[in-house]
Amino acid sequence: MATTTSPARASLGPRLVQQGLPVVVVLAAILLLWVGLAIWLNAPGAIERVLPTDKPWTWQDLVAATLDMQRPVMPGPHQVAADLYTSLTENPLDSPRNLLFHVAVTAQSTLVGFVLGTLLGLVLSVCIVHSRTLDRALLPWIVASQSVPVLAIAPIVLVILGTMGLSGVAPKAVIAMYLCFFPVTVAMVQGLRSPQVIETEMMHTYAATRWQALWMLRLPAALPFLFPALRVGIAAGLVGAMVAELPTGAQAGLGARLLTGSYYGQTVQIWSALVMSALLGLLLTAAMAGIEHLALRHRRQA
Repeated sequence: MATTTSPARASLGPRLVQQGLPVVVVLAAILLLWVGLAIWLNAPGAIERVLPTDKPWTWQDLVAATLDMQRPVMPGPHQVAADLYTSLTENPLDSPRNLLFHVAVTAQSTLVGFVLGTLLGLVLSVCIVHSRTLDRALLPWIVASQSVPVLAIAPIVLVILGTMGLSGVAPKAVIAMYLCFFPVTVAMVQGLRSPQVIETEMMHTYAATRWQALWMLRLPAALPFLFPALRVGIAAGLVGAMVAELPTGAQAGLGARLLTGSYYGQTVQIWSALVMSALLGLLLTAAMAGIEHLALRHRRQA
């Protein structure tokens, strides 16, 4: 008896290949570039310290030496992968030698700062939209606040909060909040102002209050503007949390792991922390994309 395959199921395979092939190609290009840079940057050190000086060597010997140095200028992908595997499998989760321990510390500060920054951005955007005075008074300063480098403001914030007895997650969350609130504020101001004149006039016709118009019209219209800003905000919050771990000399967190690696010249450890932070950023933004898909699913279906 012949079986039939639905068109949707038949087109699933080619669609997955079409979507996955560019990712694979870009990943392969990145790995090739990474290996090429590792060979190039490590070659002087390999020639000086690793390769023999009393007998000739070939380019194959040079490549092998550059990719197997103990303290390379730039480690190869296989060295970073081996360090990640060792860190994740040979140490307990509560050990500072396990990168997941540092991921949990940084993720906690990032999420707390992200929530605070999102709430601050929402409050500021509502105030700006509903008050012409606040629009003129606040928005220029909000934009100007992002011109101050976070590396410059982080030590100041940490010292001030330290004198107030706040330590641990709180100072790092404040730095993360500082980077999170700006994209949320700007996007929500644009989103809350996106309803057309006919829609706002209809709310006036029904004698809706400002809060009713905000809840029933402006906030739903602003959702497509909010979620892209949240993806940007949570990635910026991760950067802020890692930067906040540097001036304090923290003992835990991905930023502290980077700092320790730089102190002792452990470039492989530095790159492992960088790769883990990139994976954490991808995970957080993917989670926000999933929430966006669930929240806006009814709009797509309509």
